[in-house]
Amino acid sequence: MGGSKKHVVTRTTPSLAIVATNPHDNKDVVPIEAPIVSSYNDRIRPLLDTVDRLRNLNVMREGIQLPTIVVVGDQSSGKSSVLESLAGISLPRGQGICTRVPLVMRLQRSSSLEPEIWLEYSDKVVPTDEEHITEAICAATDVIAGSGKGVSDAPLTLHVKKAGVPDLTMVDLPGITRVPVNGQPENIYEQISSMIMKYIEPQESIILNVLSATVDFTTCESIRMSRQVDKTGERTLAVVTKADMAPEGLLQKVTADDVSIGLGYVCVRNRIGEETYEEARLQEELLFRTHPMLSLIDDDIVGIPVLAQKLMLIQATMISRCLPEIVRKINHKMETAVLELNKLPMVMASTGEALMALMDIIGSAKESLLRILVQGDFSEFPDDQNMHCTARLADMLSQFSDNLQAKPKVVSEFLMDEIKILDECKCVGLPNFIPRSAFLAILSQHVDNIHDKPVEFIRKIWNYIEVVLSSVITKYSENFPQIQSAIKRAGRNLITKIKEQSVERVMEIVEMEKLTDYTCNPEYMTSWTQKTAEQQKFIHAVLYDGNKPEFFSLNGFGIVPISHLRKYHAHLLQQAFDMKMRITSYWTIVLRRIVDSLALYLQLSVKYLVNSQFQKEIVAEMVDPRAGGGVERMLEESPSVASKREKLKNSIKLLKESKDAVAAIVDQSSGYGDR
Repeated sequence: MGGSKKHVVTRTTPSLAIVATNPHDNKDVVPIEAPIVSSYNDRIRPLLDTVDRLRNLNVMREGIQLPTIVVVGDQSSGKSSVLESLAGISLPRGQGICTRVPLVMRLQRSSSLEPEIWLEYSDKVVPTDEEHITEAICAATDVIAGSGKGVSDAPLTLHVKKAGVPDLTMVDLPGITRVPVNGQPENIYEQISSMIMKYIEPQESIILNVLSATVDFTTCESIRMSRQVDKTGERTLAVVTKADMAPEGLLQKVTADDVSIGLGYVCVRNRIGEETYEEARLQEELLFRTHPMLSLIDDDIVGIPVLAQKLMLIQATMISRCLPEIVRKINHKMETAVLELNKLPMVMASTGEALMALMDIIGSAKESLLRILVQGDFSEFPDDQNMHCTARLADMLSQFSDNLQAKPKVVSEFLMDEIKILDECKCVGLPNFIPRSAFLAILSQHVDNIHDKPVEFIRKIWNYIEVVLSSVITKYSENFPQIQSAIKRAGRNLITKIKEQSVERVMEIVEMEKLTDYTCNPEYMTSWTQKTAEQQKFIHAVLYDGNKPEFFSLNGFGIVPISHLRKYHAHLLQQAFDMKMRITSYWTIVLRRIVDSLALYLQLSVKYLVNSQFQKEIVAEMVDPRAGGGVERMLEESPSVASKREKLKNSIKLLKESKDAVAAIVDQSSGYGDR
């Protein structure tokens, strides 16, 4: 059936040939290519070397993804066999999950006849050899994921430098299993799925989907997962294992492509038993050349050597395609890191430098407070309305004014407070004169009723300003956490001191209103005249109206009860009415005067705080030896800032080396990706 095909033993142009020996007759057989020797050209090799250099620099630690081949497959799909054939080494096998951690296989062709093999994990480097590689991987896996059946997403890196292997970096992930067995965690499927998605989701990842020829491809979980992140299959290559176990219909499977494998298929035969890798390649060659069904499959999609060649070319193409974006990301990351490093405070070498830095912090904070507390400039905090201070202070003052001037609930019958006061302040004299002591007594009652409101208001104001002050101090001292608490403490002490002074001042403003009844505001006389105009009507309704009405409509007071007043003499009612109108007119002016006085005092206090007290208080706190020597503490860089500085320096060094590594290859590879 394979007569129409031209079959050759060597499928790719060899760069290194070996002679396989048949162990049974000890005779030389035909020379074949070493298991994985691909053709190199002047473009591919520099690309692979560049990415390998970036991997050695751990540039992925900076969040920069590199083109990587990610190997996925359902449990027992033959992943390990494929990787063994590519690397020419034995990997752990057995029942259940053999791969329990991401195994990063870094294969590198070497001209040396002696292989170099070592593992890296948890900052350890463990040398090994071909004979003990399985034991070394199992031991490392137990360290990373525990000795049970659990999995871990912490990677284990296997380096293989060996003659005849391709320059590839592959990540082998645990096989997908839905049902936990043999002591595996109940959520084993979720753990493995999450790990696989993390590796195959980046657009730089090349997905090598390992499928067994013995199953229906459309039912494979690995296919379902890869299609979630690569719907068109443009970065998915499928390798079909166990071709010799299910040859019937395999040609139709790989040509129909019902599962959208954009990079195509490669069919392979797994190594069986104790076969050497050379023997396995010969048997694979023989199988696809002579089998009635498998020989119908094109030569360019069968065999491990073809798979290696495809992976090399796909990886090189992906690298050249991604390289410009990698360069852009490296430049962006480096610029960002340099900016962050420059923002960090310089390391202080002397007390003088520390004092200058302290004065700079205080000066910057003072300018900020001036803008937001005095000038009403909130551009520094455009999205934080709580820091739009002049607006918030105006809101609080307006709310206080409304609250202070709100009409109180009536707690006694109309005019009775005035009658009682007049009765206690009566003296020998003409009956139509209001004793001044009575007016001051009723005024004092009014002041006592609102006495707490201005005090509560001023405390509320300074509590708010304390929050604003703390935010500004935090912002401008964030690079000096070792002194930040001391500066904030000084700020709190300052606000506490001002708050106490303000409360005393406000109490004085309120108490002054008890001492005398004075205003030059002409509104008082206007209001009193208007209100007393109804006095005669009111007295008539109370004492002389034959209908004896229960209520009287009084301008400014609404409907008021009057029946309880009929037992008093007319002159007392006239005095009470007059005093009610006087105190009402005067009290409106008093309340407005209190609001105005507090507003002016508040403006003056805030300005004084910003322009004078703030800087004086902070400096006094920081240079006071009893406070712990704040300036001297600035010479001791905090552990967090020191750690951040070191991290940024390391990142910049790594990114600079990465930038240098790609610089030489960028122009050379600029057009390769589309070829």
